[in-house]
Amino acid sequence: MIKRIFFLIVGLSLSAFSIADEHNTALVTLNVTSDLIEPAEFKVTLPPSYGKKTNKQYVVLFDFHPRSQALLAGMHDWMSHNGDWPWLETIIVTAPDGHKGLGELKALAIEEQGNQKLLDYLEQDLLPAIDKNYRTNGFKILNGFTGNAGLGLYTLLNRPQLFNAYFVASPVLSKDFAYVIKDAPKKLAAMQGKPRFLFMSTSDSGFEQRQLASFAKMETIIKTNSNQVLDYQIKRFDGSYYMTQPVLATAYAIEALFDDYHKVLAVDSDVSKQGTNAILAHYQYLSEQKYGFKVPATSSLIKLGDSFLETEPSKAVAVYKVAISDDPQAYIAYDAVAGAYAKQGEIELAIKYQTLALDITDHPFYQNKYNNKLAKYKQQSKL
Repeated sequence: MIKRIFFLIVGLSLSAFSIADEHNTALVTLNVTSDLIEPAEFKVTLPPSYGKKTNKQYVVLFDFHPRSQALLAGMHDWMSHNGDWPWLETIIVTAPDGHKGLGELKALAIEEQGNQKLLDYLEQDLLPAIDKNYRTNGFKILNGFTGNAGLGLYTLLNRPQLFNAYFVASPVLSKDFAYVIKDAPKKLAAMQGKPRFLFMSTSDSGFEQRQLASFAKMETIIKTNSNQVLDYQIKRFDGSYYMTQPVLATAYAIEALFDDYHKVLAVDSDVSKQGTNAILAHYQYLSEQKYGFKVPATSSLIKLGDSFLETEPSKAVAVYKVAISDDPQAYIAYDAVAGAYAKQGEIELAIKYQTLALDITDHPFYQNKYNNKLAKYKQQSKL
């Protein structure tokens, strides 16, 4: 019996090691020096593709809570392993546990109205160190629960430019916490610059009851002082447990934040009905204003092209080629062109574009699919 238990434990241990190796997520340490506080060691979780795709740049998510590393890394691995969907692959950074200087900066932000030394530290030391040491793409998310969520709102109000998106779960706001409630009306109304995203949530659990009045007040302030800069979603997870809130908030926030990145525009949408230029303009706005990195229009253009395929295949080809011009590495667009040419009986052109699609992709599924199509077209060309 003892032997069986021993081998079971060994087997489980080996399984754990093989899973970690398969996912290939790297947990490393970033030492940040500053004139404001003593050096601090932050944990950095690099996504599985980081060592393989050496030209790829990544979103950054930062959380002040040390124990959030395992939670966020696990959620991210699950929600990103299907090709960046729904969570774009992200570098996750979490704070050291019990760091005295960092704790003092947080206390000053909470207790002294107008004290922004914590934000100075983020802007001058932490965020530049992350950008210097890792391949970041400029898009940053601040994630927080309870007190750290309150500090998330404090950061949004006082230096919205530090992060592109703010996830705040069950924020502490009562008793003039970081003076968020007092400062919010004026600072929200005056907010300028590129778009910022806010996801704010809470529930009716016993632990959150004393914060519900201030949460409702903050919700009213946000809605009353809304502006074109701030895109926000406010959600209640009533009936769920207190410690479940960061899990729910992060999952829902990720879906809401990246929805326009993943969403394929319907053919009858206001944008698509205006044609290819309008689609390109929509994705240019997302790329340049919201995200700061390329958001491809490929799938929306292909969907529009597909609507012409049966009746006007030459028009479909033209739309597909716009997708290729927008993103020359979009192998699904080359595949679409090949299919349209094959439908018109232009098999040599179908072979040409199917070959290009095959040459571009290294995805096993698409390689197999495109090889089969290419073989079919070559067979047709011999007839």
